[in-house]
Amino acid sequence: MTLKLVYPTLAMILWIFVVLFIVFLRRKAAFDSKQVSMADVAVSTTAYPEPARLAAANFTNQFETPVIFFALIMLAMEVGATSYIMAGLAWAYVATRVAHTLVHVGSNNLKLRAPLFAVGVLVLLCMGVGVLLAIL
Repeated sequence: MTLKLVYPTLAMILWIFVVLFIVFLRRKAAFDSKQVSMADVAVSTTAYPEPARLAAANFTNQFETPVIFFALIMLAMEVGATSYIMAGLAWAYVATRVAHTLVHVGSNNLKLRAPLFAVGVLVLLCMGVGVLLAIL
């Protein structure tokens, strides 16, 4: 096993917890400012103000393409696709997720967010090709 792929994986896991903390802070702020009550969000979270909903939506995003990332990391380690190129791709993916979050919970500018998402998916595709090449 190589640590080259463990570090970006741990960074991605840490980032998911950072996003969860952002959700917590924004929801707490909504309660503290009395923008919502427990009854308002007991059944549906649509009553939260937009900043809290954006953070929650981003947290949900952390369980979409990152699942592919984690699977590719495990496969890469299993088949020995642990080159510096693969590690660079893994770090690039983490960077796209961090940037995506910052845009999503910040300006939520789709003209920035969509390309960041697309680059992340392209990086995952490249990682997948790297795994495939290692087993051929």
